[in-house]
Amino acid sequence: MKFCRFLGMEGSRFGLVESRDGNDFIISELGSPQLQVSGTGVPELIVLPEIGSGKTIEEPFPLERAKLLTPFPIVSKIMCVGRNYAAHVRELAHEMPTEPLIFSKPPSSLLAPGGEIVRPGISQRVDYEGELGILIGRRCHRMAQGESARDYILGYTIVNDVTARDLQNRDGQWTRSKGFDTFCPFGPIVNTDLDPLSGINVQTRVNGELKQDGNTRDMMFSIDRIVQHISQFCTLLPGDLIATGTPEGVGPLLSGDTVEISIEGIGTLRNTVVDE
Repeated sequence: MKFCRFLGMEGSRFGLVESRDGNDFIISELGSPQLQVSGTGVPELIVLPEIGSGKTIEEPFPLERAKLLTPFPIVSKIMCVGRNYAAHVRELAHEMPTEPLIFSKPPSSLLAPGGEIVRPGISQRVDYEGELGILIGRRCHRMAQGESARDYILGYTIVNDVTARDLQNRDGQWTRSKGFDTFCPFGPIVNTDLDPLSGINVQTRVNGELKQDGNTRDMMFSIDRIVQHISQFCTLLPGDLIATGTPEGVGPLLSGDTVEISIEGIGTLRNTVVDE
């Protein structure tokens, strides 16, 4: 299943997305996903609605013309992997990690497809970082060696890990440089059937010019390793978002730019850039 969340006449709605002749269309509404909680109130599981559970759309609507929202409304945390592509580590002259390097972005940094990335006035260098995103579907606490992360994943999406590069280098840690409002564009859909383990392309374009062209097969730490590693110190809850790292080719964004991140099987996350 591929689904999006969009603004309809009666507020936010979930939509079933289908590809036809190379273009994505919303072909029907979906009922809202349900969040199951334990007896103590802990989120445990996202249950997706059945296909056909929502209002029928008489004429399929092009996804690119919809007013898209972030594809899931409840994200308690955003966990990210740094330096997960060797070529990206080399381009920034960093040391190769020996285990997943984890940092976080606040949920207030989330931005819907089509929204404006705001370059803060205190930064002189704001970069794009196109990444495969993982949306957690089931509570994951200390995933065991040999378990499959797929059992905990609802689906896959696209993340732009926008970074104030000068502040990152100045601070020595990454919270401020990656945590500004609008610094985590996310979407446009979630694909619950995607299998990135065999390798899928991750590309970033700025104003139509190809800047990043990587493949998930080049990740140094697999999705299983990432989820297992994070869940040892941080319980992953349904709706949590994980950004899996960016390929080489990162670079600056300027006011007026349009940045597009495309991933096979998901589509294109498109945002514009403005100055504060």
